[in-house]
Amino acid sequence: MSTDISILSPCGMLGYGFPESSFMRGIEARPHGIVVDAGSTDAGPHKLGAGVSIVSKRAVKKDLELIIGQGVPQGIPVIIGSAGGSGAKAHVNWTLDVIDEILREQGLQARIAVIWADFTQEEILAANAEGRIAPLSRNIPSLTEEMIADTTSIVAQMGHEPIVEALRQGSEIIVCGRAYDPSPFAAIGIFHGKDPGLSYHLGKILECGALCAEPGTTKDSILGTIGDNHFTVQSLNPIRTCSPSSVAAHTFYEKEHPYILHGPGFTLDLEHCRFRETAPGVVEVTGSRYLPGDKTFIKLEGARLVAYRTFVIAGVRDPILLGKLEEVEHYVQEQTMEYYREVPRDDYSIRFYNYGMNGVLGSKEAAAFGGHEVGVMFEVIAKTQELASSICSTVRSTFLHYGYEGRKSTAGNLAFPFAPSDVEFGPVYEFSIYHLMEMQDNPFTIQHWGGGWHDDAARPASESIAK
Repeated sequence: MSTDISILSPCGMLGYGFPESSFMRGIEARPHGIVVDAGSTDAGPHKLGAGVSIVSKRAVKKDLELIIGQGVPQGIPVIIGSAGGSGAKAHVNWTLDVIDEILREQGLQARIAVIWADFTQEEILAANAEGRIAPLSRNIPSLTEEMIADTTSIVAQMGHEPIVEALRQGSEIIVCGRAYDPSPFAAIGIFHGKDPGLSYHLGKILECGALCAEPGTTKDSILGTIGDNHFTVQSLNPIRTCSPSSVAAHTFYEKEHPYILHGPGFTLDLEHCRFRETAPGVVEVTGSRYLPGDKTFIKLEGARLVAYRTFVIAGVRDPILLGKLEEVEHYVQEQTMEYYREVPRDDYSIRFYNYGMNGVLGSKEAAAFGGHEVGVMFEVIAKTQELASSICSTVRSTFLHYGYEGRKSTAGNLAFPFAPSDVEFGPVYEFSIYHLMEMQDNPFTIQHWGGGWHDDAARPASESIAK
C-alpha cells in the first residue's frame, strides 16, 4: 500500500483567520501540503472589476506569516488558490508583495511559482469567433464583441494540471491566479499519485476550512488524509467535531445537483459515496468517482464598469410614517424624477431598502410588518458619480421633509447615524463575462523565481505549461 497523503487547510478564506493552536496541531501531523483558498465570486463582480482584495492586507499577512513561517522551513509546499480574491494580475501581484514582505522579515528564501490565469480581450474575441464560448447558464446572454471590448479584466478558473506541474518543478510556494476552488487541494493528492476522484472530493470539503465540522466555521483548521481507496477528514480544534452527517452535508454545499459536480475537463460523480466514522471525530469517505470529459471547458469571469453609486442610511421611528413607508418612498421617487425630468430616465435608478420591514426579500416578503423602527437605505445608481450624488441628495432632502398625511411634526422624517449622510460608493461593476470556453491545450502559464523581487522588470518570462 502507498503512503497516505495529508493536506492542512488553515481556514476557508485566506485572511479570515484561524486559531494558531489548531493550525499547529495540523503541522504536527506532518502534512504534505498547506493549501488555502483566497478567492470567491460570492461578493459579486466588484473585486475583479476594481482590482482590489476581498480582505485586508493586514489580515492576509497575519495568516500568511504563520503559514509560510511553518511551511517553508519544514519543506511543506504552500499553495494559495485564487490569490487576492479574484485571481487577476492585480490580485496576484498584491499577494506577491505580501509574501515578499514576509520572507524578508522572517529571513527566509523560497522558490515561488506563480500561475497566471489572465486572458486578453484578443484571445477571448478569437475564441468567441471560433464558437468556443458559451453562456454558463440559460439566463446569461451570449458573449458579444461589445461586451468583450468593455471588459478589461478577464480570468479563467484553472484545474489541477498547472499546479501539479509547479509541484513537480520543486516549488515551495505556489501562488495561483483564479482557480477552480478544489483544484489547489486536489493537486496535492494527484501529484502524489492518489485517485483524482478522492482528491477532488476532499478538495471540495477542505476549501471551506472547518465548515464541514460541528459547529461549522470557515475560521478554523481542518486536516484531510487520502489513502488508496478513501479519504478522511478531522477537525483540528477540540471544540469542533466532524461527523458523517456534517461531512456529507458539506458535500452538498454550493452545488446545483446533489451528487454531480462539474469541473474543468471532468465530472465528479458522488452518487455512490459512503460516509462513516472510523474513530471519534474522524470521518472516512469512499466512492468518489472522477470522470474525464470528452472536451475541456474552463469558466471565464470578467467584470466591466457600468455605473456609479451613492447611498444614504437612515432610521425611521415615527409609527405614522412606518404605516405608509412604501407609499411615501414612491412619492419621493416620483418627485425626484420630475425634478430631474431633463435627465434621461435610463441614466439612473433609485432604490429603497427597508431593513426591519422587507429589506432582504423586498416585495416577496410574506410576513406582516410589526415593529417600532426601520432602517432605510436608499441608493442611486447613475452613469456618473456626479449624477448619482446629485440625485441621491435630492432623494434625501425630499424624503427628509416630505409632508405625509397625519404627520405631527414639520420635519425630521429620517434619523441619520453619520455626517455627512451621503456616501459616494464609486464604480459599480457587473459580470459581463460569465461563460465557458472550450480548450484543447492548457492555457495557464507558470513563472518561477526566488523571494525578493520588487517589480515586473525583475520577473522572468512566462513558461508555458503543456496539458
